[in-house]
Amino acid sequence: MKKYNLINNSLGWVIFAIATVTYMLTLEPTASFWDCGEFISQGYKLEVGHPPGNPIFMLTANFFTHFASSPSQVALCVNAMSGLLSAGCILLLFWTVTHLVRRLITKDGQEEYSWMQIALIMGSGVCGALAYAWSDTFWFSAVEGEVYAFSSFCTALTFWLILKWENRSEEPHSDRYLVAIAYVIGVSVAVHLLNLLCIPAIILVIYYKKFKETTAKGSLIALLISFGIIVFILFGLVPGFVEIAQYSELLFVNKFGMPFNTGVIAYALIFVGLLVWTVYSFHKQSSANQMRWSFLLTTFFSGILFIGSSMLIPIVLTAALAFYLFGVCKKIPVRILYNTALYIAVIFVGYSSYALILIRSNAQTPMDQNSPDNVFALGSYLNREQYGKTPLLYGPTYASPVERDDTGAAVMTKASKYVKEVKASPDEPDRYKEIDDNYNTEYSYPSSTKMLFPRLYDSSAKDKYLRCMGTIDTHPVETGSSVVDVPTFSENIRYFFQYQLNYMYWRYFLWNFAGRQNDLQGQGEINHGNWISGIPFIDNARLGDQDMLPDDLKNNPGRNVFYMLPLLLGLIGLLWQAYCGKRGIEQFWVVFFLFFMTGIAIVLYLNQTPEQPRERDYAYAGSFYAFAIWIGMGVTGLYKLLLYAVRKVSCKKEGKNGFEVTDAEKKVRPALVVAAVAFGIFVPLQMVSQTWDDHDRSGRYACRDFGMNYLSSVDKDGIIFTSGDNDTFPLWYAQEVEGYRTDVRVVNMSYLATDWYMAQMRRPAYGSAPLPMQANAQTFAYDQHLFGLLYTYDVDGNPSFNNPNRQVSALTSIANYYSLPSAEGSGDTSFNYPNMFIPIDRAKIVANGVVPADMRNNVDSNIPVNLLKDQYITSKDGYTLSSAKAMQLDIISSMVAQGWKRPAYFAITIPDEYYSYFENQDGGYKFTTSAGMAYALTPINMLAYKSIGSGYTDKAYRNITEHYRWGGLDKATPGNVPYYDETAARMVNSTRISIVEAAQNLIKEAEMAADLKEHNDSLKVDVPARVMTDGFIADRYNKARTLLHLMEQKLPWFAVNASFSIIEDTASAYFTIAHATGNSDDMKRGSQLMEQLLTNYAQYMRYYNSLSADLKGCLTNIDDYLYQDAGYLKLFETYMLANPSAAKKLFVKLDKQGLNLWYGFERAALRVLHSSSASAAQNIVYSFPTYARMFPKEAQDFLMKHDNFYTVMTQLMEQSNS
Repeated sequence: MKKYNLINNSLGWVIFAIATVTYMLTLEPTASFWDCGEFISQGYKLEVGHPPGNPIFMLTANFFTHFASSPSQVALCVNAMSGLLSAGCILLLFWTVTHLVRRLITKDGQEEYSWMQIALIMGSGVCGALAYAWSDTFWFSAVEGEVYAFSSFCTALTFWLILKWENRSEEPHSDRYLVAIAYVIGVSVAVHLLNLLCIPAIILVIYYKKFKETTAKGSLIALLISFGIIVFILFGLVPGFVEIAQYSELLFVNKFGMPFNTGVIAYALIFVGLLVWTVYSFHKQSSANQMRWSFLLTTFFSGILFIGSSMLIPIVLTAALAFYLFGVCKKIPVRILYNTALYIAVIFVGYSSYALILIRSNAQTPMDQNSPDNVFALGSYLNREQYGKTPLLYGPTYASPVERDDTGAAVMTKASKYVKEVKASPDEPDRYKEIDDNYNTEYSYPSSTKMLFPRLYDSSAKDKYLRCMGTIDTHPVETGSSVVDVPTFSENIRYFFQYQLNYMYWRYFLWNFAGRQNDLQGQGEINHGNWISGIPFIDNARLGDQDMLPDDLKNNPGRNVFYMLPLLLGLIGLLWQAYCGKRGIEQFWVVFFLFFMTGIAIVLYLNQTPEQPRERDYAYAGSFYAFAIWIGMGVTGLYKLLLYAVRKVSCKKEGKNGFEVTDAEKKVRPALVVAAVAFGIFVPLQMVSQTWDDHDRSGRYACRDFGMNYLSSVDKDGIIFTSGDNDTFPLWYAQEVEGYRTDVRVVNMSYLATDWYMAQMRRPAYGSAPLPMQANAQTFAYDQHLFGLLYTYDVDGNPSFNNPNRQVSALTSIANYYSLPSAEGSGDTSFNYPNMFIPIDRAKIVANGVVPADMRNNVDSNIPVNLLKDQYITSKDGYTLSSAKAMQLDIISSMVAQGWKRPAYFAITIPDEYYSYFENQDGGYKFTTSAGMAYALTPINMLAYKSIGSGYTDKAYRNITEHYRWGGLDKATPGNVPYYDETAARMVNSTRISIVEAAQNLIKEAEMAADLKEHNDSLKVDVPARVMTDGFIADRYNKARTLLHLMEQKLPWFAVNASFSIIEDTASAYFTIAHATGNSDDMKRGSQLMEQLLTNYAQYMRYYNSLSADLKGCLTNIDDYLYQDAGYLKLFETYMLANPSAAKKLFVKLDKQGLNLWYGFERAALRVLHSSSASAAQNIVYSFPTYARMFPKEAQDFLMKHDNFYTVMTQLMEQSNS
């Protein structure tokens, strides 16, 4: 046994070393996208991140940041923490597999193992551990600063500890392993709640170990107990402790007049005292009543009995426990109660780390999400109330109408909540105020429209459900005076299996163990993000001929082909374990429930809607961990399978029955062991040969650099409005960790609708002063002014717009809005003056250097803002102004009133609905212009001639050429390119767009200046003489050319694929410069780009033409535009107009290669004629002359068959333009 233990331990650490080296070599050297920038920031300075928080992660990350030699190394240290924890997870997985296999192939009490047994055990461990180490999902989380690596380690540690207990359960003090498990669960709650899902597997191990005769009924009872434990921890202890603290806080603050958080401290001290008393009582065992009372009080005050919102449940449970302790229980089960008390105590120790959140929020850190600085805010924070509730067992469908009372008002139930009372002066005492909780509003729906197990539940996602499922069968249901079409239950189940289970779980599962098509996010298309096997007859039937894929997709680094070998090995291991006697089937159910609870159970709980913003495979890493156990066991299972095959053959030859051991079998056993182990090691090696290139993030600085590019696009002391994770968290990281441009204030529009975030905007942060605004602490307190209604109801109950023709100053309109009370309990307030203007003081604008002095007369007198013309407010939001937009208007109008001292910007990646109330003309906004990675709000109409020379194009040029960073791509060579996944590549393309836009603005300025120089006598535009010179015009073109050259040099096309629109716009810019300046090099560069673009997308066209009609319907909108709406044909027309001779040569070349361009045009034209697609008509009419010249006979025949062609196209174009 000593020899075995030595080998097992030594090889385990070798596997740990292999995993560690793998992750350290492939770590991202700085922050990653999505939540990583936020997590690293909160770890570095112990700031408060998004709900429900992760204080243990924060503390551990903070420890690792102390190894950083400079702030730029902080992210690397946190990423290294993830790598080490992930390697620790792999170590524990190795020992888990070897434990399980050893228990199946050796006898109890066996001291020495044969070399074949050791080889099979160790081979199984190596195979399972390395297969998981090099799997797609786990490796992704292992090299970035996120919570999932830590969570996976806690899961592995918990499962390994119960197996250690299984080995030592009969030894004295073996209960310490169970206490350790409880502690790990308590710690993991403060990392991620996923670890709780290990509990069913843990309870099954205990049941199978403690009961010699196990039955299916006993297993079910054990599972029910385990689910009960999860309920008591997740819905009892976690929120219940905070609930009791809230009662204590309310007593001490509102009744006793003590300062905020006094009640929390008092309660915590009392509970710690109870824990000490309980442990002491059970240790001494001197008084039975003392043990009873201490246990009862500890259990009650832990909050574990406070399940649900009603006080009835904790009262009943407490009474039942008291009855058991003092009535039923004659002899106290000391060990059970003592251990239970210890479990509660150690879980509390881990959970108590949430005090860090409370403490740091009271310190008012710059990042203080939800401001949980008191126990009531902390409760909302832990319960994730801002994300709303999702029905699981019973609820409405997307078609369910909200019930209304006799007045037409929505019927709803609201929970109340306590919030800090806003003080009129600092001398007022601390108090909590009770208000309606708008986050916990529950609307009432007709029961006739509800269903069990609601999956099609979200009314805001109706169109997404339809896109996902194609069609949805419904049945009419009467609801009072109306009839609604409710989806059938069978369609509800179809959606569950088709999307939630198949697409959002099994697809990810097969990514890891069969193969992955590419790293492009999938929304059901056949060419994005599917699983593949690498076996043509399996893949081609589902996804089209994979040999016809364009090179872009064939060579995508995320294309990983495993030939289903890990899957096959896992299935062999699963079946071998399940059929390996009584112990085998018991092990199987343990691993199965770990697999089920961390996979399919999460699918049931999340109840996801279609078109998620990112792939969600990281949520199921625990399930893939369980399957990796089966992969490891597959090595031994494969050996047994081979042995069985040899036995069958040799028995037939020797005339024996199939169950006898033959001589031939004995001879080949060693060879079969070697073969099985070799194959088991080959499988993970084949996996890593596929997955290394798309998990090696070394040399990639995308998140940090492009986050800094946003900030460098903003003038000193500026304000930048953002909206999503990837245009907010990288900026926070740059400021919080690396101290970059802390004078800029980042304002996230998604948060600006909340009172806590508005309060933070009124506080200074580093070098950024409080934001200018009229709003004060009272304005949005207690959920006031959540929505501004732009209408009132007339006597007949019809909506009538508020003062649509009266234009007032925005400051006046907003002040009026703030002065009005909100409707009780709704947060709705009338917005009386939606037609506004923001007055501009020209003298202040010039004095503050916003525009040159000679441009003073070109500054507009005001910026018009008419909310009734905002397409998003009028359609999407139902003529309702959100508090976020109201606050934004307040900030912008206050900024303008102060003379533009704090210039405002909008990140180029935020939806334009966040600034759509500004005047729009011909698809462009008059008062915004590109400044790089942000659009600057300007005091001049940038679409007019008078904007020439205002300096904004020069600012954008300087920002890009002097301040932009390139994410490591500036050092890329064709043979050495950092890996950029789709998210990072998307940011590269956003950066390219910002550069192309700046170049286009310079070209436009040159063209306008040339126009003025020639025609200003008739145009009569007052602009400085300096802009109507040949030197100014030439400078514009030269700077535009410089930007395009810089982009191609620093963000080379070979490093990250660009969208066709970026390449088309770049080529068009070169063509424009070439025609204006006569520079042949510009024409050459533009032609090269167009040939590259058209040649590349010719492959896509051939792939599209190879697809069946059904598969053609499973492509992206971009694909539809290119292939069905003649976008590709329009590209050719663009090239033809710019460089006719070169375009004709390419035209002939591609046609000879079998592209059949006329067929493509005719198909697209017929589709437009038959479907009346207005959006595509312009492309068809635009392209027709070129194709008619190239294919005169075909064009003539087409017009004869479809003599209404031009009439229909003209009508459609007019429809599109209107």
